[in-house]
Amino acid sequence: MKIKKLLVANRGEIAVRVIRACREQGITTVAVFSEVDREALHVRLADEAYAIGAAPPAESYLAIDKLVSVARRSGADAVHPGYGFLAENARFAEACGEAGLTFVGPPPPAIRAMGDKTAARRIARDMKVPMVPGTVEPIRSDDEARARAREIGYPVMLKAALGGGGKGMRLVRAERELADALRAARSEAGAAFGDSAIYLERAVSEPRHVEIQVLADAHGTVVHLGERECSIQRRHQKLIEESPSPCVDAALRARMGEAACRVARAAGYVNAGTVEFLLDADRNFYFLEMNTRLQVEHPVTEMVTGIDLVREQLRVAAGEPLGYGQGDVSWRGWAIECRINAEDPFAGWIPSPGTITGLRPASGPWVRDDSGAHAGYTVPRWYDTLVAKLIVWAEDRPAAVERMLRALAEYTVVGVRTTIPALVRIVAHPDFRAGRLSTAFLERVLPELRPHDSRFATLAIIAAVVAEHERTRGPDSTAPEDGTSPSRWRAAARPGWGPR
Repeated sequence: MKIKKLLVANRGEIAVRVIRACREQGITTVAVFSEVDREALHVRLADEAYAIGAAPPAESYLAIDKLVSVARRSGADAVHPGYGFLAENARFAEACGEAGLTFVGPPPPAIRAMGDKTAARRIARDMKVPMVPGTVEPIRSDDEARARAREIGYPVMLKAALGGGGKGMRLVRAERELADALRAARSEAGAAFGDSAIYLERAVSEPRHVEIQVLADAHGTVVHLGERECSIQRRHQKLIEESPSPCVDAALRARMGEAACRVARAAGYVNAGTVEFLLDADRNFYFLEMNTRLQVEHPVTEMVTGIDLVREQLRVAAGEPLGYGQGDVSWRGWAIECRINAEDPFAGWIPSPGTITGLRPASGPWVRDDSGAHAGYTVPRWYDTLVAKLIVWAEDRPAAVERMLRALAEYTVVGVRTTIPALVRIVAHPDFRAGRLSTAFLERVLPELRPHDSRFATLAIIAAVVAEHERTRGPDSTAPEDGTSPSRWRAAARPGWGPR
């Protein structure tokens, strides 16, 4: 079976990433967009694009019926969910199957088995993979949460049973914090994933967060592509990732990789997925969860293995065998990824939505920029704040660190605050250079993340003035009569433009 036309059921940089992979393989692409994403880059790059509703995700990117309807009307024969939104939603995968569409991801039973974090914990337990103590069923009431938290012992972590990306997660240090944390976690999980189920897990003190990338085809082959170090996090969301990990040697990689493949096989897993572990100070690893989708940080694995993960996803979904085994996978060099978000790291990492009035990505040897942004793009307040992923490769870690610092210094975004100044300070920090990492890294470094002078305030004032000028200037004579911005899509008269 060959995929001929694919609907990308997502937005932003991951939609751009999938569209580019499809173009290289001669696959026609269909984009979808909410009303605030009409001029987004993924819309411009796709062969066709369809409006699917208002800005709130529940009315657009989480609306299964709208996505399936667009796929049918456009003549698509496959759907790629990207990450986030419906990527780990078994009902969406089933709806695609019922509509005769190939879902580029694992089968619905595997999504249910592993996408539901509590079900995944049960599988890991049955496979005798070490686990962090916690519940293997969702918490049904506040009273049950209190009882189980006392049994597990504080501090505990509340986690969404579905989804990922740090949504629906809360650290609870004492019982007096539990009720409010439960309400917040359930609300956030429900809004992000359409399911408010929460489970409990003991909070491990200053662990490292290390994950294993797996690939599985429908013919019984399961391989791992090594590890990614994801310990640099804020608000339980990853900020910097790298491959390999500074603390993982060949023996530990083999043990973790074998455990990850064992879990994937037990779940009947097919396609790309990631098994996440925590490592303690003695390098003991504990199963955390499995993400049944492509990860945000997949580029670092691609850089060190030379394997295009999206291409492999499409091949596997089309029924092709991987064509290689574990012994054929090798790693070369070191890759680091920094997530550039529209946030103000000097004001509690608050989102900084607005119009990007100027953008100059970094470039040069072994530098990759994965982005859905462009000059003139407005970062909406409705979605994740990710603007771009900056990835570098070098022959070893010290060289990769220096290359990342050079690339961050080149990267210019005007009009919104970004995490770039914080990323520079983190990557340049002696502990980061030495590989002394943990999920509490930012708590140690954050006191240093303060502006040294007034340049940030000055830049913010200039950006605000420029943005206001752009907003209030007279209408462009080239604008269409309906008041929307001129569009290269309309100029090209491509099919699929406008509400359907």
